[in-house]
Amino acid sequence: MSLFNHHSEAAASDVLGFVLPEVPEDYTVREAELKMGSLLGLCHGKAPASTQLFLYFMVGSDQNASPEMEIVVEETASVKECLNLMLEKSGLSGDNWHLRRIDWCYEAGEALSQENATLKELNVCRGDTLVITEGKLPAKGFLKIPVWWLKPSSHKKHGENAQDQVNGMTCKMDALQVSPAGDAPEYLHTDTDLCYAGSLEIAGEASLEDLKMQAMTLPCCPEQIVPLPSFLRAWTVDSKRPGKLLRNNKQRLNDYKLGARVEICLEALQKEEHLGPQELLLRVQMGIPGERDYYGSTDLVWDISKECTTWALRQRVASHYGLPVDKTEIAKYFPERLEWLPISSWTQQMSKRKRKKKQESLQSAPYHLKDGDIIGVKNLLLDDTKDFSTVRDDVGKEKQRQLALGKKKSRQAERLQEPVFSEEKLNIKHRKPEVALSINVGVFR
Repeated sequence: MSLFNHHSEAAASDVLGFVLPEVPEDYTVREAELKMGSLLGLCHGKAPASTQLFLYFMVGSDQNASPEMEIVVEETASVKECLNLMLEKSGLSGDNWHLRRIDWCYEAGEALSQENATLKELNVCRGDTLVITEGKLPAKGFLKIPVWWLKPSSHKKHGENAQDQVNGMTCKMDALQVSPAGDAPEYLHTDTDLCYAGSLEIAGEASLEDLKMQAMTLPCCPEQIVPLPSFLRAWTVDSKRPGKLLRNNKQRLNDYKLGARVEICLEALQKEEHLGPQELLLRVQMGIPGERDYYGSTDLVWDISKECTTWALRQRVASHYGLPVDKTEIAKYFPERLEWLPISSWTQQMSKRKRKKKQESLQSAPYHLKDGDIIGVKNLLLDDTKDFSTVRDDVGKEKQRQLALGKKKSRQAERLQEPVFSEEKLNIKHRKPEVALSINVGVFR
């Protein structure tokens, strides 16, 4: 018989709750992490020896598709041997697999790339969870990078091509395309914007330009012709959106410190682009007068080498649209929260001397302005409303609220189904009653 220990927080749930790993028989009570109120259980089978590791593992990081399994292996076993044992137990075969550690958000994280190293050497501990991941490990010094194409957004209004007035000028705009779920426009750069192209194996010493060259040979290339790597803009992928902009074509990939799980998305451009280190790339979009919607977004390159303040950005945006500065209102969009944060105009009334003294950089809190941020623009000559939100924001927030409410009800239902254990059975240690603290202070005169 082997012994396992229930997690103390799960002690009030049934025996199928979360349990800690099986405990070797020669462990002391302290080594077994037993605490006052711990709930212990016995299970069939021989207990692991002190030289063995009790591990959890799964195929892929989706628990719904692959439940956790358990295995006991020698701590001196190599990563390759451990992988083969796990493959055998899970009914898989072939050599197109590798092991990864589970990360803090319970997804496949760091790869165990040294296949001949022992589990002990790699600090794999009792109770760790490993993930069997499809695909071979890249050769030493190489990176395996999934590549996506960022599809160009096409914006239409009410599903038709239309002629619209912007600042008194006529411009043609395409239909505002919405994701299949109907809840997010493309200019928000949701996952519907990304088209998977394939995976590249490339040396870490290679340059960003080399990566772009290889990516141009992948399938699912954008319809427009990409003559040179300088006609491509490279981003890391963060939460299914473009994240950090990689701007120096000659820089080595290793210097970017991309990490083991980086994904890259490439954006095809109409002309060459060579952004400097002090140039910020923003997506600006003008509000449609009288409507809670926006015209199509355009790229705005802003030189922040002199200052990165509210006043400077307002001047740059006003110049871009040919508007008076005092008739221009701007706000930054936060797509995760579906909220717009107005970039305050209080500095307009301040003297230049005070403004330089008090105005902080927009790259700091609360705006945290960075490459790829969406900036909404209001032309006060045509639209004096200061509300930057859209109908889609309202719909998205309502969906988020309903989702949160559903999760709350689900948790409440689970609690009602849990059996209640008596205090005596759980041996819960109560806090001692609070006692007033008296302090005697001497008199010094």
